[in-house]
Amino acid sequence: MSQIPTKAEILDWISAHPEQSSKRDIAKAFGIKGAARIDLKRILRELEDEGHLAKRKKSYRDPDRLPPVSVLQVLAPDGDGDLHARPLEWQGEGAEPKILLVLRPSDPALGAGDRILARLQEVKGEAHHYEGRLIRRIGTNPQRILGVFRKGAEGGRILPIDKGADREWSVAPDATSGAKDGELVEAEQAGPKGRMGLPKARIVERLGDPSAPKAVSLIAIHQHGIPDAFPDEVIEEADAMKPAGLKGREDLRELPLITIDPADARDHDDACFAEPDDDPKNKGGHVVWVAIADVAHYVRSGTALDREAKKRGNSTYFPDRVVPMLPDRLSGDLCSLHEGVPRACIAVRMRLDSAGELVGWSFHRGLMRSQASLNYTEVQEAIDGAPNDKVGPLMDDVIRPLYAAYGAARKARNARQPLDLDLPERKIVLAEDGTVESVQFKDRLDAHRLIEEFMILANVCAGKELVKRQRPLLFRVHEEPSPEKLEALRETAQASGLTLAKGQVLKTSHLNKLLAQAAGTDQAELINLSTLRSMTQAYYSPQHIGHFGLALGTYAHFTSPIRRYSDLIVHRALISGHGWGKDGLTEQDVEALEATATHISEAERRSMTAERDTTDRYLASYLADRVGSEFAGRISGIARFGVFVRLDETGADGLVPIRSLGNEYFHFDGDAQELMGADSGRIIKVGQRVKVKLAEAVPVTGGLLLDLLELDGKAVEGGASAKGSRTSRRGGGGKPGKGGPTRRKEGKAKAKASKARKVARRRRG
Repeated sequence: MSQIPTKAEILDWISAHPEQSSKRDIAKAFGIKGAARIDLKRILRELEDEGHLAKRKKSYRDPDRLPPVSVLQVLAPDGDGDLHARPLEWQGEGAEPKILLVLRPSDPALGAGDRILARLQEVKGEAHHYEGRLIRRIGTNPQRILGVFRKGAEGGRILPIDKGADREWSVAPDATSGAKDGELVEAEQAGPKGRMGLPKARIVERLGDPSAPKAVSLIAIHQHGIPDAFPDEVIEEADAMKPAGLKGREDLRELPLITIDPADARDHDDACFAEPDDDPKNKGGHVVWVAIADVAHYVRSGTALDREAKKRGNSTYFPDRVVPMLPDRLSGDLCSLHEGVPRACIAVRMRLDSAGELVGWSFHRGLMRSQASLNYTEVQEAIDGAPNDKVGPLMDDVIRPLYAAYGAARKARNARQPLDLDLPERKIVLAEDGTVESVQFKDRLDAHRLIEEFMILANVCAGKELVKRQRPLLFRVHEEPSPEKLEALRETAQASGLTLAKGQVLKTSHLNKLLAQAAGTDQAELINLSTLRSMTQAYYSPQHIGHFGLALGTYAHFTSPIRRYSDLIVHRALISGHGWGKDGLTEQDVEALEATATHISEAERRSMTAERDTTDRYLASYLADRVGSEFAGRISGIARFGVFVRLDETGADGLVPIRSLGNEYFHFDGDAQELMGADSGRIIKVGQRVKVKLAEAVPVTGGLLLDLLELDGKAVEGGASAKGSRTSRRGGGGKPGKGGPTRRKEGKAKAKASKARKVARRRRG
């Protein structure tokens, strides 16, 4: 055959002959010689650009990929002693990719035939296609232990740090991984559980000093009682799962859906795609698809997986690790929308008009295949005019239509006016040894806002769809501020020379006007913080109350079922409402909705507290070697015992004790959030600029103690700046060394403070 084959003929031949897929093999099969090879090369390049083929060295193969977390079967060692594995769930039409296993010294020995869960990294220019690192053997779930290693004559013991745990573990000499006496270690059960003697463990990671940064998140996990070890039956259920097929689903694999996540994301639970609406009745409108991982297919109501997911409520995120709601087999593999891998999903097709308003939507249970896994930065750089090799081919058909749809959605958002707070988010960047390398403030890119807006729209559609179908569900609820908190915010605004309207039904637009007044002024951070503090905390409820902060009447979490149990409930409600299968919401689920809402709301708060405590400890560790340094900051809180200051450089919060504020008595006004000097009449309040000196940093507790040097650019008389060191006198009053003012002097001081407070308020008014 000398005629140039069509693209379809080439793809069919490669599929039938995966081991003979080089350009030379293809040319020989179709009888292509001489100059005709140039045309063949052009066609192969076009197929590669279109995503139908992937080039590896000098051959072409099917573009389907293995997910980053995969189930493998270990093969016998080769002639060089290297250990390879084969994927058990390869869905491509070509030959199975080759996988080299890269084992750590602490990994258990593996033999031919073992089934393992491994994390894969694609490689180029090697004889193998992937390198795999062991997560664990399939069918095994060794218990994890966190404790302090005590060295003995033979091996040693591990003393657990868990509250209430009194059982020690013995460690054999060859299972210590070189741990030193007194080090914090993470270990796993070694061998079967015996009835006699101490249970045996093998150390898998040395964490060093128990107060060191690398141990911080593990300690927080145990202190707050966050479940971090999956029961055996949960692992067994997850390991038995198989990828969902096309049966009973719509085939959405040709939709060019993409995921956009942080660069370090390991799981991808949402994908999106947009295109112009071809309906002439919706001229200038857009169609937006949002596809979400179909977790409900794998996590059925009443199963061990379901009970454990409900118990955890959500995934918990720390700078160095994640405590997932679901095992790796699901969260990192079957439920994650990895690039080039067929995955089950529940998708919503939304129609927006030219002003970004929803004019219709429909839900679909399908099978999708992500065209690309992108990160926020590369997408933003691409739309700004500098696309990389991966994003470049997607610009016209995928990226620009997404931004066009976002442009319309933003119009509707601006008209709705959700609460528009400007509070930078911190990111702790860790070095390999677990120490804090830097503290950064995350950029808010349009790429972030695009995904955020589409997820909000999808959540709105989920809530409205279930309300329309009269199906029970869990709403995400956010109530408006209480009258007391609103009045406190109004007083803060007035003291700053700003206005918050009074005597009308509060809307987010009123708060946004206040925030806009403060924008660009010295009061911006104070007003943003005070507005945030006036808000109630969002929670889950089966009651249809609405979401004040987003200015939405109907809102339900639908877009993150891998990491939030609430979303799984909504998915099940959609399945039941559409009659898609038997894995929907059960009667037991419905009866327990109120209790479930309370439990997962509490679990969310538990995770937030653990994450905040961990951040505080990391920051204290980061600043520990800078004791004595001076920092600029702003007062972020007032208490009877002192002043909280947020440092500009890191966003860390430290305490200036009341005794360090100056040589006088200070009256505390909780309503106004002020401290007032009895002698000077000086007012210390939230939002004031300060200069402080770091007096103490305690990594174990996360505490920072500060000395106040300057207040609004002026040196503090009698404070640390004047004395040169922190005072130890209580209340800052009385004669040096006398332990504070007498009761009589204290009474006079209070009277002076009251008078000074009235004068100051008259001046402000």
